[in-house]
Amino acid sequence: MHLHILGICGTFMGSLALLAREQGFAVSGSDANVYPPMSTQLVEAGIVLCEGYTAENLHPRPDLVVIGNALSRGNPEVEAVLDAGLPYVSGPEWLADHVLPGRRVIAVAGTHGKTTTASLLAWLLESAGLAPGFLIGGVPRNFGISARLGDPDAPFVVEADEYDTAFFDKRSKFVHYRPWTAVLANLEFDHADIFPDLAAIERQFHHLVRTVPGSGHLLAGDGEPALERVLEMGCWTPVGRFGTREDSAWRLVLEREDASRFRVIHREGRVDEDAVVDWPLTGAYNARNALGALAAARLLGVDLARGCAALARFATPRRRQELRGEVAGIQVIDDFAHHPTAITATLEGLRAATPRGRLLAVIEPRSNTMRLGTLRDRLAASVASADAAWWFQPPGLDWSLAPILAASAIPANQSDDLDALVAALVAEARPLDRIVVMSNGGFGGIHEKLLAALEAAHG
Repeated sequence: MHLHILGICGTFMGSLALLAREQGFAVSGSDANVYPPMSTQLVEAGIVLCEGYTAENLHPRPDLVVIGNALSRGNPEVEAVLDAGLPYVSGPEWLADHVLPGRRVIAVAGTHGKTTTASLLAWLLESAGLAPGFLIGGVPRNFGISARLGDPDAPFVVEADEYDTAFFDKRSKFVHYRPWTAVLANLEFDHADIFPDLAAIERQFHHLVRTVPGSGHLLAGDGEPALERVLEMGCWTPVGRFGTREDSAWRLVLEREDASRFRVIHREGRVDEDAVVDWPLTGAYNARNALGALAAARLLGVDLARGCAALARFATPRRRQELRGEVAGIQVIDDFAHHPTAITATLEGLRAATPRGRLLAVIEPRSNTMRLGTLRDRLAASVASADAAWWFQPPGLDWSLAPILAASAIPANQSDDLDALVAALVAEARPLDRIVVMSNGGFGGIHEKLLAALEAAHG
């Protein structure tokens, strides 16, 4: 059977393509933006990629077209699918029909940390010998791929996104997954292009809560008012809370300021456990992600002490505090942060782990929410933990970055020319500095350009 996927290089759709290929489908796909790491994964899996959307991409005629949520009416390939009467489905619907039936599904949801938490959980299950399947919106470096079927009798971990499903299905993706356990890590306003306010997102999260059976589990991050409002709408499933509150079933206590060592305390009913995590990651938010993953793994029979020990071998997913290279003692770090809260957390974590040298932040406000400017009043404060910031104005950003620079408590710079930005960073950087590049896109290959320019200047 020939499956053709529109929007195949998106993190979700690309992962879907890998699962389909593993199941034996002939898979092709098209996308307007083809760049690593997803494009590399797809080509290595033997999947045919077409750059650009045209009717010609539908020849030979596929048996089924899977349409990503980034595509809408007016797209030439979407129009060709409709005109030809080709059968089509959304990505979440295809996953629910072809991969998830019969599996014990664990869905990881939340505004922030979904990719890292899902990767952590998959790694914990793998380390315990369970051979899980997973679909993750990034590339977990412990596995080197973003999706796999795993053992057919093993749990399946899915990163559960609240973004809408497709142009013909405006429900959130995660309502299709029918999980046995849902991890609800946090919740705040995002996706301003499709949600009018936080209450609308809370309603979608409640739709997810409604699908979790009474024999299943909900794990909710503590200290999250929006999640509490979701649960107050109605809940039919046991809820375990995790975080830093004394009364939470799962609690973490930092033993190092940078969160590279922390204690996990589990107190629930007759259960009384604690263990220590000593791992390579930093940042209190990453420790909290790990706590949620440990709680979910425990529900699947993974011993807490064994799980904590496994985290010492965990590698962050690609583009999550990923060290892309070092030249003359200057590190270039790639991070996906594209929301003020995520930018703040990333920089605070790296600041605590940077006892010497400076932290230089480079931000491309590229996401749909950023382009709309909905959260721009929070951006200046989000970089306070850095020593200096460079803001890049991408094409299509039709509001001015000048107020952010004016309100910044640290030295701030603006650029709309990538080569000029790279030159400015090379001129500024010195040994022991860490340059943190934050964007949810390819950012014009800035990481490679920056490392090459640093090598030319210091090599």
